[in-house]
Amino acid sequence: MNTQQSIVISAPSGAGKSTIVGALLAKYPQLAFSVSACSRAPRGKEQNGVHYYFLEPSEFKQKIAQGAFFEWEEVYEGMYYGTLHTELERIWAADQVVVFDIDVVGGLKVKEKLKDATISIFIQPPSITALEERLRKRQTDSEEKIKLRLQKAEEELSKAQLFDYVVVNDDLSRAIAEVEALIIPMLRK
Repeated sequence: MNTQQSIVISAPSGAGKSTIVGALLAKYPQLAFSVSACSRAPRGKEQNGVHYYFLEPSEFKQKIAQGAFFEWEEVYEGMYYGTLHTELERIWAADQVVVFDIDVVGGLKVKEKLKDATISIFIQPPSITALEERLRKRQTDSEEKIKLRLQKAEEELSKAQLFDYVVVNDDLSRAIAEVEALIIPMLRK
């Protein structure tokens, strides 16, 4: 396997990217999840170092200043997300392929930086209505947060064509199978 390979899975919040990533990680041991850093508090059963590296906003900004991030962005006002260089180094040192479960802007940044060593896949919800239903069903966000996520989703959907592939998640099993078919050639290298 070539070093520094990666798979970017991006989508608007609620499109199913984390579920698809989880299915891939469970099936392919040569894949490793890139744990992102964020400046928000854990939600539900999220654990530090497993789902995210939870940093205080001041600590996140300090790491930005130190150049500790491969990529980062302020996703919502005062809320930062990013990928630490150390996370990628850890995965590549183990000769694994990095799997990014990342927002659309971050996914495009990774694609630009890693170029041909990356497959970028946009997971598209069947509709904005379906996306809203999924966000409400999760019961993890306030009404205000859901509205923010839906506004952002409109913008993110307009960037789907900038990814190497678009997979519509209107049937989860089929969407997982489509993503698998796209990544298998990379895993055979």
